[in-house]
Amino acid sequence: MNPDLHKPPPAKPTTDSRWGRVVRHPLARMLAAALAMFVPLALSFALMESLLPKGVGVAWTNLVAAGVCALGYWAYARRVERRDVSELSGNGAVVEWTRGAGLGVLLGLLTLVPLWALGVYRIEGLGDGLPLVKQIPEMLLVSVLEELLTRGVMFRIAEQAWGTRRALLLSTALFVAAHLPSEINLMGVLVTAAASLAFTAAYLLSRRLWLPMGMHFAWNYLFSAVFSVPVSGHEAQGWLRGSMSGPEWLSGGAYGVEASAIALLVWAVSSTLMLRRAHAAGQFRPRR
Repeated sequence: MNPDLHKPPPAKPTTDSRWGRVVRHPLARMLAAALAMFVPLALSFALMESLLPKGVGVAWTNLVAAGVCALGYWAYARRVERRDVSELSGNGAVVEWTRGAGLGVLLGLLTLVPLWALGVYRIEGLGDGLPLVKQIPEMLLVSVLEELLTRGVMFRIAEQAWGTRRALLLSTALFVAAHLPSEINLMGVLVTAAASLAFTAAYLLSRRLWLPMGMHFAWNYLFSAVFSVPVSGHEAQGWLRGSMSGPEWLSGGAYGVEASAIALLVWAVSSTLMLRRAHAAGQFRPRR
C-alpha cells in the first residue's frame, strides 16, 4: 500500500492568511489607529454640536474631544495591539507634562527675546486676559491630537517595523505636510521639521507622550495666547497686544514665528542635543 495515499493534501494558501498579512502591515496599523482616534473625535463634535446651544460650550467641546481622542488611541492599543499603553500611563504624567511645558516655554522665550531685542517683536498694549483662559482647551486638543497621531501612531509603529532613523524621517515628513500653508514657506518647513524632531526626541527620552505634549502645548499657547504672535500661519490674539515687523526671514511674515531664522536656530540646536542624548541612552532601535 502506498503510504502517500493516506497523507492529507497540502494546504492551499487562504485569503485569510493574505488578509492577516495586510492587517499586520505597518501602514494598515497606522490607518486603523488613526481611525480609532478620528471616528470618535468626529462623533463627539457632531453630538455636542447637536446638543449644546449655539455659541455655548466651545471650551467643553475641545476638552471632551481631546479626551475622546486619547480614549480611542488607548482602546486601539488595548484591543488591537493587546498591550499595556505605557506611553499614556497616568503614573508621573503630571510631572512629565509640566517638565515638557517648562521646556516649551524656555524654547519660546529663547526665540522671542532676541526678536524683541532686535525690535522685530513689539508690545503695543494689554488685552483683557480672556485669551489666557479661552485658548487653553483649543491648545490642549491640538497638542494631544497631533502628538498621539505623529508620535504615538506614525513614529511608534514605523519604528517597530523600520527602525528609529526611518521612523524619524517618516513622522517628520508627515508632521511638516500637515502644517504646510497654501503657499509653501521654506523657512517654515525647516522650523516645523526641527520642532517635530525635538518632539520625537522628547518621546524617545521618556518613551511616553506626556513630555512632547507639554512642549507642544506650551509653545503654541505662549505665542498665541500670551504674545499674540501667529503660529503656523494662524492669526493670534493674546493677552499682550504684540506685533512682528522687519525682514521676513526674521519676523516669519504671515506664517508667524515658526518661519523665523531665530526659531530655526533654537529648534535645530534643541532637537540635535535631545536626539544625541536619546542615542547615547540607547533609545535608537535598528531596523528589524
